[in-house]
Amino acid sequence: MNSAAKPINENERIETLESYNILDTLPEQSYDDIIKIASFICQTPIALLSLVDKDRQWFKAKIGLAVSETPRDLAFCSHAILHPDEILMIPDTYNDDRF
Repeated sequence: MNSAAKPINENERIETLESYNILDTLPEQSYDDIIKIASFICQTPIALLSLVDKDRQWFKAKIGLAVSETPRDLAFCSHAILHPDEILMIPDTYNDDRF
């Protein structure tokens, strides 16, 4: 997997994320409900609400995945935050050079 570059606004992004005081908090029903709906609508066995900090991708809510975080270098979301106005769609990770 190719690690994503850091966004040009990385310092500001991290400061804003940390100001929310949400990282490493307990599960919350409202977030769990959001991913249940997303999983149902998208017909996917895995749904995640991910937050990318300096070193990791942390899952505030998750379905179909046992871990609570992954290294940032392995995170699909690290690629997605590079283009915040676009939806990142990866039809087949086996055929995508980034993964």
